[in-house]
Formats: sequence, C-alpha cells, structure tokens
Amino acid sequence: MRFSAMGDVAMTVPVVRSLAQQYPQLRITVLSKPFARPFFEGLAPNVGFMGADIKGEYHGLKGLNALYRRLVAKNFTAIADFHSILRSGYLRMRFNIGRYRVEHIDKHRAERRQLVAQGAAGGIVLPSSFDSYADVLARLGYPVRLEFKSIFPPEGGNLRLLPQQIGLRKVLEQWIGIAPFAAHPGKIYPTDKMETVVAELSRLHPSSRIFLFGGGGREREVLAQWEQRYANCLDASHLLGSLAQELVLMSHLDVMVSMDSSNMHLASLVGTRVVSVWGATHPCAGFMGWGQSTDDVVQVTMPCRPCSIYGNKPCQRGGYPCLTQISPADIVRKVELILNV
Repeated sequence: MRFSAMGDVAMTVPVVRSLAQQYPQLRITVLSKPFARPFFEGLAPNVGFMGADIKGEYHGLKGLNALYRRLVAKNFTAIADFHSILRSGYLRMRFNIGRYRVEHIDKHRAERRQLVAQGAAGGIVLPSSFDSYADVLARLGYPVRLEFKSIFPPEGGNLRLLPQQIGLRKVLEQWIGIAPFAAHPGKIYPTDKMETVVAELSRLHPSSRIFLFGGGGREREVLAQWEQRYANCLDASHLLGSLAQELVLMSHLDVMVSMDSSNMHLASLVGTRVVSVWGATHPCAGFMGWGQSTDDVVQVTMPCRPCSIYGNKPCQRGGYPCLTQISPADIVRKVELILNV
C-alpha cells in the first residue's frame, strides 16, 4: 500500500512488476489512491488494483476501520506497507493484531537529516526508493531482482487511443516533452528561463513537435501562452483526457525535459529518457526516475543542496540560486545530446 503523491506511487511500479513476474503464483493487490489505477491495470496477469480515498470515503478512524474490513475480506497472507505514515501505520497495527505477516518501509530518516545537514558534498547517498520498496518484500520472504523497462510493449502505447490532434507518429519527426512544473517552488525552474529552452528547441528543430505537460490554474495559462507563441508546441495535458492517455503519449517521446517531479517518474515508467532539472532537491536522496542516468541530470553544485528532501522548505539564501544559476543552454545541450544520438 502507498497513498502518497503520484511520483512516489509511480516508483512502486517497477518493484511490483518484478514481484509479479518472479512470483507468478502470487495474487498481488496494490492499494493506493484512485488516480494510480492506470499504472497497474494490465501490468501483469496476477496484479490487481484497489483504489481507496483515505481523505474522503475512508477518512478518520471510522473510515480506516471500514477499509480494514474490506481488505480482510480479500484474505491476504502478507501486507507490504510502502508508505509508513499514520494512516498506513494504523492499518498495519490492525493487521498485526490479526497475526498477518506485515512489513513496512525504512525511510532512513536519520540519514536524510544527515544529508540535509551536510549537503551532497558530504558523500551521503541514500538508497533509492526502488531498493527500499524491494527491501520490504525481501523481509516478507519475497526477494526480487528489479527488472523493468516499461508498462507498455517495446513499440510504446497505442497512439490510436489519443485525440486526432496528436496523430500518428511520423518516421522523421522528433517528439519532445516539456514538463516545467513541480509541487514546490524549490523544484521549479524559472518560467522565463524554461521558455527560453522551449524557444531554442523550437528553433533548432522546426519540424519537431513539442508537447507540454502541466496542471491547472497558472500552469495552464503559461502552457497556453507557449502554445500560441511557438507553432510546433501543443499543450498535451489540456488536450488529453486522462493520465492513461498522457502515459501513451510519453511512451513515444524521444526525450522528456522535467523537473524532479511526477512527470519525471511517469516518463520513466514508459521507458522514455529524461533530462531532469534539479534545484533544492538532489538525486542522491534516492528519488531519481527508474532507469534514468545522472548523465542526463542538470544541476549546479552548491553547499546548501539539498536544503530538504522533498523541496518543500523555503530557500535560506533567498530566490533559489540553485535554480536561477542553471543556464537554459545547459538544458538544451543535454537534450541535443539525446536527439543527435
């Protein structure tokens, strides 16, 4: 079970897929927020999904008790808590009382504090979330080799499921994704600088298609402006109707440019190479996308990085120089290295 943000849930997919393939006799049910269903439907014949709105239908102790009764009815033999928060801890307690086999994730909190205190220069590298999830399964008696490429077949998702504006892929056309936003300011590259990246890629690749990914509100306004200014840009998130469709489109990109955000992980799940831009956070905290290389990371070395694990703390220096000091040319250069392979 994992109830958190999209990126954290996405990081469970390679582990669940590896478990399902290496233990085909197991019946696996993933418990998460309803949004995560597209990650797991069709992942493997022995994987099912159970959505639970723990802030709505299953809110509070009464709701968690109802959820526990629903879970017990499925006759599970082992419980893997990939989240380890108060809500999952309460469910874990109920399962322990019922004498189920239960294990939970080690979040390495002491090491995280040490990493933030010393900075990346201190040499501390935390285990990846993938390894931490796998450790839970190993303690339950199911060690796994992490083997995963994509939730889709090698040819990618079915483009015929997308709106006509996307169209079928042209053989000589390059598709570039840009996902310029994240949950916290410390992880968002300045909008004006990212527009410079978009403008330069548009100039260098006039026959390419640049797909923009983002949410609502101010994000939608920015992407709509870019779509109007650059002829080969398309606001994909506005056009597409679901997370499932976004995953299909991402599987056909030649490269994705993303922050340390959920879109980095979504692109990773479909086997797309990501140029990831890091500011207040740092790859050594264990949240790199699956299969991604540090060679494709864009970041500046600063003694205060990372100032937090999740990028949700105010900048002590003011203005997030960890982001503002990154040149748009550095991002474009990484993209060009991938496109020109």
